Amino acid sequence: MHIVIAPDSFKESLSAGEAAQAIHDGMARILPKAHFTLLPMADGGEGTAQSFAQQLGGDFHTCQVTGPDFSSITASYVIVPSQRLAIIDVASASGLPLLAHHQRNPLHTTSLGTGELIRAALAHDVDEIIIGLGGSATTDAGAGILVALGAKLLDSQDAPISPTGDGLGRLAHLDLSQLDPRLKRVRLTAACDVDNPLCGPQGAATVFAPQKGASPEQVRQLEQHLHRFASLCRYQLGKSIAQFAGAGAAGGIGATLGGLLDAQLVPGVALLLERSQATPYIAKANWLVTGEGKVDAQTLHGKVPAALAQVAKQFDVPVVVLAGRVGDDCEALYERGVTTILPIQSGPCDLQHAFEHTAENLRRTAENVARLIAAQSEQ
Repeated sequence: MHIVIAPDSFKESLSAGEAAQAIHDGMARILPKAHFTLLPMADGGEGTAQSFAQQLGGDFHTCQVTGPDFSSITASYVIVPSQRLAIIDVASASGLPLLAHHQRNPLHTTSLGTGELIRAALAHDVDEIIIGLGGSATTDAGAGILVALGAKLLDSQDAPISPTGDGLGRLAHLDLSQLDPRLKRVRLTAACDVDNPLCGPQGAATVFAPQKGASPEQVRQLEQHLHRFASLCRYQLGKSIAQFAGAGAAGGIGATLGGLLDAQLVPGVALLLERSQATPYIAKANWLVTGEGKVDAQTLHGKVPAALAQVAKQFDVPVVVLAGRVGDDCEALYERGVTTILPIQSGPCDLQHAFEHTAENLRRTAENVARLIAAQSEQ
């Protein structure tokens, strides 16, 4: 019996690696003779660098950077020397979990720290930098990244603006002539977990800013400021950054990376599957167990369970999805190759209780899945 365990992280609860271990611990109690392969996954959100490091073999490096609230924090990135590759998570330097709930306000948060991580990675002998775009606390359209890499973002008086969502409302001039010259020697790849544009009803402000603490009025302000940024990029730089898929990722960081820094934007799970050995493991498996914090219709759009189910379907491997929360619009996932979706909560509870007991709930649910597999194998 070969079982592949390949979950995403359970946000604000467990990393993908911790989730995989909890599932393993539950299943191994019932299936002690089974062979388990643990493949922690990521879709471009937090944990992307860790997943690459575990599957490709990489070294973690840390440095002091500017946090989303402009405080000094320690963030990490991964270097894979054998592939001359660096991997950075936006969430490591500019992530929402770095802020307490009362601190979350995307008008005033910045991606400066992510730019500083990119600059740190450029100091290594790498040919490519992969940037995981999920989990940001920002809606600054990557203004902080640009400033950290040497760009000048100026107001009508030629004074530097604050590289925040609010600061974009005073932006009058962009000067990219002093960007770090080392950027020309590396390939930038942005791993996206969403395909939203920068502006509009499906854009970075409207869809994602409320999750980052924005009020309806602040969402309207941010939308106006993102439009301003896109217009200036178009008329001053000749760059159209607003409407391509993924431009709205990470509060508009996708727009800057893809539209101004020539990064290639790709679905994060597809990128990890391409670069790792996950597909051959899945092809040889009897079962695939995956999961994430919330499974609903959005899971179809570049999330780990849907992407893995499509791979497993090619090899007739049954897929069990474990979820902290299950939406009522998951039918399409079964068509993608998912066999069953199971919530891990034992009963009604508040969100904080769910976060605190995720590992325990995963172990218990995985044990029950293993009982069904054991019963089937005995027939």
